[in-house]
Amino acid sequence: MKSVTLIPGDGIGPEVAFSAKAVVDALNLGIEWEIINAGKSVFDVSGVLVPDELYNSIESNRVVLKGPITTPIGKGFKSINVMLRQKYDLFTNIRPVKSITVRNRRFNDIDLVIFRENSEGLYKGVENEISDDEVHALKIVTRTASERIIRAAFDYALKQGRAKVTLVHKANILKKSDGLFLGIGEAIAKAYPTISFESVIVDNMCMQLVMNPNQFDVIVTMNLYGDILSDLCAGLIGGLGLVPGANIGSDIAIFEAVHGSAPDIAGKGLANPTAMILSAAMMLEYLGFTHEANKIKRAVATVFASGIGLTPDLGGDGTTETFTKVVIQNL
Repeated sequence: MKSVTLIPGDGIGPEVAFSAKAVVDALNLGIEWEIINAGKSVFDVSGVLVPDELYNSIESNRVVLKGPITTPIGKGFKSINVMLRQKYDLFTNIRPVKSITVRNRRFNDIDLVIFRENSEGLYKGVENEISDDEVHALKIVTRTASERIIRAAFDYALKQGRAKVTLVHKANILKKSDGLFLGIGEAIAKAYPTISFESVIVDNMCMQLVMNPNQFDVIVTMNLYGDILSDLCAGLIGGLGLVPGANIGSDIAIFEAVHGSAPDIAGKGLANPTAMILSAAMMLEYLGFTHEANKIKRAVATVFASGIGLTPDLGGDGTTETFTKVVIQNL
């Protein structure tokens, strides 16, 4: 029996998080859930963003399924998502982007995976106010973090039978920081002779992705570029509501949807739980339940193919609850 920490989150977070929980529970795997919340909703009541009991739960269970948490823009508290990744050194952010619906997309059969360095870069949040008119943000790049994420991408490609790894950078301008990342990638690639390797400048990568995304397989990049490219790629398959994510360290992993907390539709039953359900499938794979994870992915694909129970953003008239029930029926 495995115990997993469940963080419902803010906005639509509880709706999609409990949808994913229901799908996992339907598989009868004996998973026990320790449900503890964090974020704006907790702060508004207690004045604490992340309660100590949540830290204790994460450190005890080592596996977390997390709903989206609101992050203020331009002011207020820092991102809890980033804070948890840095606190537990969850250096590998994995975001699979796979075609699942024909709605709002131009391309068929997209199947790529983004490996985003998750622990440093501009997301360290090191900013210095020089004056009222000048602020400096420090981009941090280390050999250790760069090697970890690049090796993780190559190891994944090798294990999954993927043909190519594309490293994305801006070393033509940032010759020392991005240059270090690129140089490490070129050196590591030599140890994987069966996998094709290429490097692409990030602005060119954006253009190539919207023109011909099928040319890419596994993408590895730095923190900020990975964040941007993840959203761009999500748009290619129909939106953020379809993309799952994992944050994996040496012995702790947090699984979460890529999308935000969408407070404007919270509590209305309109939230699309696909990304959260697929994040739960990634969690099951991590725990060794590969067969059951594949059952979830097939069930979701069946729902999309049938069109039954789809939420309004997918062109249907279903609710979060009806979508979840149809997925469970197709397990």
